[in-house]
Amino acid sequence: MKDDRSNAVLKSILEKIELPDSAYEKAEKRYKDIGEWLHRPDSSCVEYDPYVFSQGSFRLGTATKPDANEEYDLDMSCNLRKGVSKNLVTQEKLKHHIGDELELYRQARGIKEDLSEKKRCWRLEYADGLSFHMDIVPCIPESDVRRQVLKRRMVEASSLDDHLAQSVSELAVSITDNTDPEYKIKTDNWRISNPEGYARWFETRMKTALSIINEREMSCKASIDSLPYYQWKTPLQSAIQLLKRHRDTMFKDNDDAKPISVIITTLAAKAYSGESDLVSALTNILANLERYINKTTPYVPNPVNPDEDFADKWHSEEHRHLQLPENFFKWVYQARADFKALCSKDNSNLIFEAANRGLDVNLDRRSIDYCLGLTAAVVTPTNIIETSDPRPWFKK
Repeated sequence: MKDDRSNAVLKSILEKIELPDSAYEKAEKRYKDIGEWLHRPDSSCVEYDPYVFSQGSFRLGTATKPDANEEYDLDMSCNLRKGVSKNLVTQEKLKHHIGDELELYRQARGIKEDLSEKKRCWRLEYADGLSFHMDIVPCIPESDVRRQVLKRRMVEASSLDDHLAQSVSELAVSITDNTDPEYKIKTDNWRISNPEGYARWFETRMKTALSIINEREMSCKASIDSLPYYQWKTPLQSAIQLLKRHRDTMFKDNDDAKPISVIITTLAAKAYSGESDLVSALTNILANLERYINKTTPYVPNPVNPDEDFADKWHSEEHRHLQLPENFFKWVYQARADFKALCSKDNSNLIFEAANRGLDVNLDRRSIDYCLGLTAAVVTPTNIIETSDPRPWFKK
């Protein structure tokens, strides 16, 4: 049964943290502009059929507004789909081939910041009204042999059925990584990635909300498949946005130790059961996140590459000092407490305080009273959080 009052409160918070459609549209224009640049007649890449596409939170429609002093982060891939293979080029050659074209693009578009090289990508910094940095990962299609291995592993792990595993495996790519010992030599052993396959899997999880999908199609008068994900606005996407905002607030002063977005997104998508409203979706997800963490490695397997562990840093010696698994479970515990407070039906003070401390969002008290159907006379100014309840930041 829907809790309309609590749903209204959560949606009022969501309005303050989610990106406007114009931000998604501007990001789309930018990566399409790069794709058109790579397809110009004198491009050194045009013969290889370059395909530029977004990935990550912008692709999935789960991005949130950055802090005032931060930029929008747009992750992209540039896939040279024809005429390039691992027996012809090294990772280094592919990366710098695309990097040379991106440098020409930077100069042609008057982008002031230098193109910078990261471990797996090139970074372009924009500062034209809406500040973005674009991380562009060079890649080529994965070999047929490795795709078949991927498909078999997905079926064996029961993460996807045979038909979906086949279509997803065909989207796998090999990416560059300048920390790879074989970065400068010709080898078949490149790192596998599959951002489009992951998006396809995420789509199947969103589509479990049949009533929402049908509602969107009726309001848009178009098939949901013809719309970008950010226009789907399913409870799963909204729940992930709220969870990521809570995570960012809780670990504002300890960014390296926070649960990473792909773990939150993957576990939330697995826990989602097609709930048609935000409160029900968020309640179910928070109650069941831990069920989808394995007790042995891979702890949080990539659903489109079950041998890849999204939580591979949790028990590595290099990252042990960050206490990543401990911080993940502390965050889940705190999120349950804070979102329970946010779904209080008769105490706007409790909601106001939980939003402020748990998500760094200032709500209008009158609006919250209106959502709850309360008047000033019946709002009870009780203690905001009892001493027995978990406090934000989980201090000891």
